[in-house]
Amino acid sequence: MRNTGIAITGSGCAVPSASVDNQALTALVETSDEWITTRTGIKKRRVANNSESLSQLAAVASLKAIAMAGISAQDLDLILLTTSTPDDLFGSACQVQQALGANRAVAFDLTAACSGFIFGMVTAAQYIRTGVYQNVLVIGADILSRWLDWQDRTTCVLFGDGAGAVVMQASSSDKLLGFELRSDGSQNHHLNLAYSGQNQELTQGINISKGNYQAVTMNGKEVYRFAAQKVPEVIDKALFRANITVDSIDWLLLHQANQRILDTVAQRLGIPEHKVISNLANYGNTSAASIPIALDEAVRAGQIKPNHIIAASGFGAGLTWGAAIFQWGK
Repeated sequence: MRNTGIAITGSGCAVPSASVDNQALTALVETSDEWITTRTGIKKRRVANNSESLSQLAAVASLKAIAMAGISAQDLDLILLTTSTPDDLFGSACQVQQALGANRAVAFDLTAACSGFIFGMVTAAQYIRTGVYQNVLVIGADILSRWLDWQDRTTCVLFGDGAGAVVMQASSSDKLLGFELRSDGSQNHHLNLAYSGQNQELTQGINISKGNYQAVTMNGKEVYRFAAQKVPEVIDKALFRANITVDSIDWLLLHQANQRILDTVAQRLGIPEHKVISNLANYGNTSAASIPIALDEAVRAGQIKPNHIIAASGFGAGLTWGAAIFQWGK
């Protein structure tokens, strides 16, 4: 099998119609618009209603990405759905495949929380580079509103719902310039959505655990400290692998977790504010969806142009973090 280059040729996004602003949250928890905005940069977030599914949002975002890439769903060889909140615990990628009519595509879920989209891009790249697949759809989608404690102001103000997708294709030139992925399970307790089982006696002397999950829990100070230290390091490593300097970057595209984190990482890398993409004021933290949503908006607004170099980095639960350096377009 021959080694092949990679191009990122299409993007799309989809968010729920319902929007919840900071003022609305004051009816649920003791907070204020000023408190939330000052600490996070978030003004509002989209929330899926009880008739909206993750698979639906993912499919809408995917159709937009497929159309921009100029291919059809039947051309897809692989669908990677990066999510921590599937409609089905066994996975939702196959539901997306069916919704798209992508009957030739292999489909599976990949879970790496807020780092998921970067991990998904790098995973897709390996299939393309080795010549196994030509056209891969990578989706980042999460509906974290399902798993929040709406009485916990340290988490409920942060998260929103949405989906974003890109098409990655085999190419004669290689536009995925470099990447680096990392994990540290010793810090898992700082941010998780943990299993919480109830004891049930199955037969005499045999007890099992009846499954459920807790709401999202997070140690915000530790997660901030982790991101501020590790994200600049992993971007530097990816830049080294790409054999380019930070001055060559046209755009810094970070997981949209907190404006303070975005500002701190940019400052530590020496990247000016006008090169930093930020849309979390309107969407909050949409986990695996945040990078592709922000990417798609910037592409469609004409900010990101063909051959612009983007340094993207995801970071979050696991704890996981990673960076990918790529050029946009065919």
